[in-house]
Amino acid sequence: MSTGWIVLGVIVVLVFLAFSAYNRLVALGQRVSQAFADVDVQLKQRHDLIPNLVETVKGYASHERGTLDDVIKARNSAMSAQGPAQVSAAENQLSGALGRLIALSEAYPDLKANANFQQLASELSDLENKIAASRRFFNNAVQEYNTGIQQMPAALFAGMFGFTKKDFFDLGTSRTEVEAAPQVKF
Repeated sequence: MSTGWIVLGVIVVLVFLAFSAYNRLVALGQRVSQAFADVDVQLKQRHDLIPNLVETVKGYASHERGTLDDVIKARNSAMSAQGPAQVSAAENQLSGALGRLIALSEAYPDLKANANFQQLASELSDLENKIAASRRFFNNAVQEYNTGIQQMPAALFAGMFGFTKKDFFDLGTSRTEVEAAPQVKF
């Protein structure tokens, strides 16, 4: 009879550990989803700003068609990307294209002095800072989640419940390019 109570006690403890691990991993997973949604909001604001910036530059540097087309292509690619890995890669391309677009202002003093361009460039700079903060928050949430599925006792149950490792919002090989762009100078 006492063996039966011991087995029942072990089963109750295991069920409690499984429920606790599951609930914690669900909460961490929700935090990752919310953090990615925050990044996505900032990126959508940047996507909305780009057509205005391109139109402003077009008026002053219409013969720089290749750069303007690159920005539009990169924006369209970024808008259609899905998931952290694709979004990260597409946004890296967009950041590089935006950096080249902003660099055009150095060659066109009238553009550089244009109040609309200055305002748009300032908004873009502000958005870049917000995006960087959102990326850090997302990567922190992913790190906590990935650690959570690897720690005991959750590691015993994570695979069984379908919790898998999440990808970071990584800058990848173009880290130096992205960190350097876009720079806005007046």
